[in-house]
Amino acid sequence: MKRVKWSCLLILTLCLVYSPTLSAKTTLRYANFFPPTHIQSQLAESWCKEVEKRTNGEVVIQYFPAGTLTKAPQTYDAVVQGIADVGMTVLAYSRGRFPVASAIDLPMGYSSGVQATKVANTVLEKFHPKEFDDTKIMFLHAHGPGLIHTRDKAVNSLEDLKGLKLRGTGTSGKVQASLGASPVGKSMRECYQMLHKGVVDGSSHPMESNKGWKLGEVVHYMVQN
Repeated sequence: MKRVKWSCLLILTLCLVYSPTLSAKTTLRYANFFPPTHIQSQLAESWCKEVEKRTNGEVVIQYFPAGTLTKAPQTYDAVVQGIADVGMTVLAYSRGRFPVASAIDLPMGYSSGVQATKVANTVLEKFHPKEFDDTKIMFLHAHGPGLIHTRDKAVNSLEDLKGLKLRGTGTSGKVQASLGASPVGKSMRECYQMLHKGVVDGSSHPMESNKGWKLGEVVHYMVQN
């Protein structure tokens, strides 16, 4: 990063994994949008192998990373429809579909992914949202604070945000718009190329995505507390 400037509202995006009831000698399909090189994808693949090991081969999970079976915004419905048996997605990619969960996505000042994950799971355990009744949730987890990153222009004030095209989904897009930017609702898989080609001026994403999604190669400024 060339510079770190200003402060930003923290934005939470939830990730969800869900699965149907299993039976012996079963082959399942796991759809994940993370690329094979990302730690989230590597952990998911390790989990698949561990399931096969612990069930003595009775349950085999075919793993499909990088959106090769289904794209992230369609993953939840793909599980409901039986296209995938297990899936990881981002709830914010399905805007309006998960009203209770979207409340967790409000900019409430989460300081870390650990804190946000605890809040997400507490809400799930306490309220049992009906919006998830058609699947079985295995776990919810959240990333670190979503920070505004830009390609060519440092953001030093609210005035600097006006007119900037920023990739953002769900609540992050609403926050961007309220601050004067123009949100572009695309998934993380599309973010690198959009930044590289100048389709967007920046993106709202956690700092760790600069490594996991290699976004640090195409952004030069970051807004941080």
